Amino acid sequence: METSGNLTPLSEESEGQPQQSSSPSSTSAFSNIPPRHPLQSSFPKYSPLDWTSYFDHEDDICIPDTENVFHVYKAGSEGPVIFCLHGGGYSGLSFALSASKIKEKAQVVAMDLRGHGKSVTDNDLDLSIETLFTDVLAVLSTMYGDSPPAIVLIGHSMGGSVAVHVAAKKTLRSLAGLIVVDVVEGTALASLVHMRKILSSRPKHFASVEKAIEWSVRGGSLRNIDSARVSIPATFKYDESKQCYVHRACLEETEQYWRGWYEGLSEKFLSSPVPKLLLLAGTDRLDRTLTIGQMQGKFQMVVVRHTGHAIQEDVPDEFATLILNFISRNRIGPHGIEIPGLRKPSK
Repeated sequence: METSGNLTPLSEESEGQPQQSSSPSSTSAFSNIPPRHPLQSSFPKYSPLDWTSYFDHEDDICIPDTENVFHVYKAGSEGPVIFCLHGGGYSGLSFALSASKIKEKAQVVAMDLRGHGKSVTDNDLDLSIETLFTDVLAVLSTMYGDSPPAIVLIGHSMGGSVAVHVAAKKTLRSLAGLIVVDVVEGTALASLVHMRKILSSRPKHFASVEKAIEWSVRGGSLRNIDSARVSIPATFKYDESKQCYVHRACLEETEQYWRGWYEGLSEKFLSSPVPKLLLLAGTDRLDRTLTIGQMQGKFQMVVVRHTGHAIQEDVPDEFATLILNFISRNRIGPHGIEIPGLRKPSK
C-alpha cells in the first residue's frame, strides 16, 4: 500500500483490485459471488482461469463462538506451512501462481482477510490492525489447535503489516519465519495522502469479469496476465441491482484504519524474534529505521527487479524461489528450525 520506485503511490489499494472468483463447485459460505457473469468476453486473452490449477483445495474456517467464517486456499502436504496474507483489495488467490511452485517443498495456506474474497464476518468494514491480526491468530488456532506445525508468515502490503503484528505478539509459538512483501512504514505513511484520490479515480464497476481483468493488466496494476486471470475475479462481486461487477472490498469506507496499519511497523518488524526477509520492488523504499537494521544484519533484503507492487503475482516463479531459498537457508522444517545432527526426541 505504499509507493515503489516504479509504481504510483499506494499501488496496493490502487491495485487493490479485483481478484478471483472461486470455482463453481465451491461450498463457501460466501455465496453471493457468482462464478461467472452470463456475458461472454470476445477477448479470451482475459478470460478467468480456475484456481484449482494452482491450489489443491479450499476450505472455510469457522471461528468458534463467532459469526466469522474465513476462506482459505491450500496447496501441498509436507514441510512447514507458508501462511500467506494478501494486501488491501486483493485476495488469497494473489498467491496462486507462486503457490503452485512452493507446494513442491512446503505447504501453502492463503487466507482471504476480513472484508475480502469469500470470507464473511460480523463486520467486514472493521479493518483495524488489531482486528486483522486477531483474525489471523484465530484462524491459525482453529486450524491447528495446540500443536501447530512450523509456520512462516508472508504478508504483502497491508497483509505485510498484519503479518508483522502477528509476529510481534509473540504468541504464535511455532512461528519460524517472517516475510514482508513491498511495504515499508515510512513510504506507506507518506503515501496515505494519495490513497483516497487513487481509490476514487479507479473504475467503480465492470460489465464483466473479463473487463476487470483487462483493466488490471492494461492499467499496469498487475503485469502477469495469467496471475490476473486467476486472482482478479475474487476481488469483485456481482451487484444484482446494478447488473454489473463492483469491488468486493469497500476500502474507501475504511480510511479511519489506514494509518494504524503502518505506524510503528519498522520497529515491530525488527523486533520479531525469527528469521526475516523483506522483498522490495524498488531500491528507494527503506526508511531510516530499516536502513540501520539492514546495515546491522537484522534481516535479509532482496530487491526484485522488473516488477510492480504485487511481486508475488508479477514474477511468481522468482517469488517462489526466494521463499524456498529462505526456508532452506534458515533450515526451517515441518517442526521448526532444524539443527543438523540434533534429532528430536520421539514421542
